[in-house]
Amino acid sequence: MTYIKRIIYNAIKEHAKSKEITLIVGPRQVGKTTLIKRLEQELKKGGEETVFLNLDIETDYQLLETQEKFLSFLKLRFGNKRAYVFIDEFQRKQEAGRFLKGIYDMGVPYKFIVTGSGSIDIKSKVYETLAGRKQLFILMPLTFLEYLDFKTNYEFVGRHCEFENLFSERFNLLLQEYLMFGGYPRIVLAQTLKEKSTLLYEIFNSYLLKDVTHLLGVEKTHKYQKLVEALSVLDGKLVNISQLSKDLGIAIPT
Repeated sequence: MTYIKRIIYNAIKEHAKSKEITLIVGPRQVGKTTLIKRLEQELKKGGEETVFLNLDIETDYQLLETQEKFLSFLKLRFGNKRAYVFIDEFQRKQEAGRFLKGIYDMGVPYKFIVTGSGSIDIKSKVYETLAGRKQLFILMPLTFLEYLDFKTNYEFVGRHCEFENLFSERFNLLLQEYLMFGGYPRIVLAQTLKEKSTLLYEIFNSYLLKDVTHLLGVEKTHKYQKLVEALSVLDGKLVNISQLSKDLGIAIPT
């Protein structure tokens, strides 16, 4: 499996040694699951006890129905030994922050490493409730330097200016591709322009048209999509609200 190294990984790995909850949030498909699976593999190689739960999987979700049921599962598996408990897509759990806060405050010997979607309303649902009990890490799409290092097989880590001077044409091509398609890992790993475009549209569709429209209560999603596309073309220019209203058939107050 091809792995793209992330700058934030070492900080997360270091924090895994602490008692605090390690909370990793970010948008869909930026590599949160891949990152914590890599960390789990490293811990296992070092002889540590681990368990990985994904709340998109029904059987895993059911283990967290109540705090008592979850603790019973962990005690059955690990007893009172120190163990690493990975919970992916934790925002799926109702009252997620309160749920984990209660368990943490019991002083259990388990280290929790948790990921959550970076959807707009997660702040009030999860990490504000865990104040003083967690360290927050925000994972975003690849930076250009992460992208550049991956594309150059990590031969020029810390020597990016040297690479630019020696291979200016290739550097500019990579920069243009990054500016066009961004740093979502699946898109970076895609081999063809058609595949990149398809994946980019899927991400747009799932994140903007599902998450944002649901949060804002948008009913006319087609017009909303047209509005977003029109604004993207303006990229930095002055916005004429009246002209947008006329072109898109959307009332100015809306």
